[in-house]
Amino acid sequence: MNMLTIDELKNLVEAKTGPFVTIALPTQRAGADTRQNVIRFKKLLRDAEEQLGAGGMRPAEAQQLLEPAHKLLEDTPLWQHQQEGLAVLISPGIFRHFEMSIKPEAEGTVVVGERFQIKPILHLLTGNRRFYILALSQNKMRLLEATPSGAHEVELKDVPHSLDEATNMDPQDRQLQFRTLTNSRPGKGDAVFYGLGSPADLSRERLLHYCQMVDAGVGKHLKAATHAPLVFAGVDYLFPIYREVNTTAELLDTPIMGNPDDMSAEELQRRAWGMVKPVFETARMEATEHYRQIANTARASHKISQVAPAAVQGRVDVLFIQNDVQAWGAYAPEVGAMHEYDTALPGSVDMLDFAAAHTLMNGGTVYALDRQMMPNGSSVAAIFRY
Repeated sequence: MNMLTIDELKNLVEAKTGPFVTIALPTQRAGADTRQNVIRFKKLLRDAEEQLGAGGMRPAEAQQLLEPAHKLLEDTPLWQHQQEGLAVLISPGIFRHFEMSIKPEAEGTVVVGERFQIKPILHLLTGNRRFYILALSQNKMRLLEATPSGAHEVELKDVPHSLDEATNMDPQDRQLQFRTLTNSRPGKGDAVFYGLGSPADLSRERLLHYCQMVDAGVGKHLKAATHAPLVFAGVDYLFPIYREVNTTAELLDTPIMGNPDDMSAEELQRRAWGMVKPVFETARMEATEHYRQIANTARASHKISQVAPAAVQGRVDVLFIQNDVQAWGAYAPEVGAMHEYDTALPGSVDMLDFAAAHTLMNGGTVYALDRQMMPNGSSVAAIFRY
């Protein structure tokens, strides 16, 4: 399954060469009804061709642009094993599709515009959806980025992926394999090698140093993932050591116990989601209460004309947006302000979508919610960092 990362979100938001086609369709998970997935997607592709033609693109050019999407129609396993929906993003040089854990509108939507519509895939990165799993053992290290619908392994560079590799990366650490045990006779001692067998044989210093090196790499990757929980998966003696050196991640107190080398990414994701789901809900309620307490101060706003520029400037810490409405406008970077429109005009974008994307790229938290869950009567609410 394709996963969305902050870096990829940034690439999608900042893409310059259009036209940009965003397709979001609800899908059936399994059974005979999965045939409706292909039928519905064919219809949305025809809608996309019509919109491209209305914008001045010749039929042959539109068909060429949408060719990668047409090839998806032949991917039978894709349609037979879906989540709640599928989002497809297409532009010259870009073709990405993402499974959605939140069902989109009844018949699906097609938007051809000046930029991609990010809202259909925002739930993959929003504050109540994204978390990390560190699966750590003596023999293997994996960092997984996860959502309620799946997980993928994050490639970490300059980070040891095993205890042996940590030792090889730091030659001085080899000395930690040897200890001199002094017996009862002064000045006498025996050099003893601590092997890689049972926990009792391991040098705690080696394990501590290994965990420190892993934490440095994990912390660098999670630096921009504000408020994203980290779940540790490993044996009982290793978790206290890692917890001791953990410096940056929001590490959960309860780990996934056992040897993670025997667990697939799917199993780790499933077990971790059950642990982080209550954490996400608590965080959302606390953020909602915080907003209500400061709603009438300069640290908060419910006006998109204030929120959108603040999101670009990196000032938005927490953003709430209503997930089924649009606020059309255009951002003027030369003056750091936005223009509001009553309807969609040429060159306009959904500023709720725009603000959410920039909040995430600047390390903030976004909650895309139904109207009844919004902390105020507006379609947007923001808590500012300053």
